Amino acid sequence: MTLQQLEYVLALDKTRHFVKAAQMCGVTQPTLSAMIQKLEDELDCKIFDRSMQPIELTTVGRQIVEQAQVILYQANQLKETVQAQKSELSGTLHLAIIPTIAPYLLPEFIATFKKEYPSINLRVSELHTSTIIEKLRVAEIDMAILSTPLEDVKILEVPLYYERFAAYISPNEGIYSCDELSANDMPLDRLWMLEEGHCMRNQVFNFCNDKPKLVSTYEAGSIDTLVKIVDVNGGYTVIPELHIDLLSDRQRQNLREIVRPEATREISIVIRHDFVREGLLNAVAECVKKIIPSHMLDARLKKFAIKL
Repeated sequence: MTLQQLEYVLALDKTRHFVKAAQMCGVTQPTLSAMIQKLEDELDCKIFDRSMQPIELTTVGRQIVEQAQVILYQANQLKETVQAQKSELSGTLHLAIIPTIAPYLLPEFIATFKKEYPSINLRVSELHTSTIIEKLRVAEIDMAILSTPLEDVKILEVPLYYERFAAYISPNEGIYSCDELSANDMPLDRLWMLEEGHCMRNQVFNFCNDKPKLVSTYEAGSIDTLVKIVDVNGGYTVIPELHIDLLSDRQRQNLREIVRPEATREISIVIRHDFVREGLLNAVAECVKKIIPSHMLDARLKKFAIKL
């Protein structure tokens, strides 16, 4: 069994087509087919069901693919360990980020990271938290930026910054006259929310507890859409602090501070428990520090490098 064979298996799993998998790996189709067949013979099992069109993984093949992803991830970790000793940062970084952070962080992050670390091939995916956790577990991504805590013992969390929420209220709402809002002031039947799957939805309900079920007729997929819905339809929504810079001067008049309890979310880099690329982790953190306002940054991150 070789790492190359495992790479061929993952390519075939991804494309479900022998010719496309061979092209992905830079080899001929007969070579790829022969190497996968040799691995199946060695393991004495079928990884792929070739009678299906397109081909499908067998039950044991699905388990093999999951383990192969972890093995190749750890093999790359070994290479990175050696490079770290040489003070080199190179290779590929698979980074995921949740949709309620991406609009505020990602545009400047990509530009900053590519400028500071041109030898690293940066690949970014915008995914929901549940998908990110699953992809971390099977080593399909290297790290992610999302809201924590996750309370998963196999995932390490490194806090980056803390972001407050504010209420964005239509002038037609009764609570518009309030200078600040507590959880008890916020009627859920007038609250426009993100759709299911966004962690920010749960965070909003954490400080709007002991309330009746939400009855809004539409749940939006982005913060910007929520703001526009409030502008046209009334009601109110809850937006993160970094979104405020995207509002017009007129829209900023619709903002109200949330107190009792203060509404805040923790944003962290998350990695697998066996992650060893300390230099790369600090590279991501340093880029974030150049983008996020200083008053929001985690106090430890301001003073210390991240140690694994």
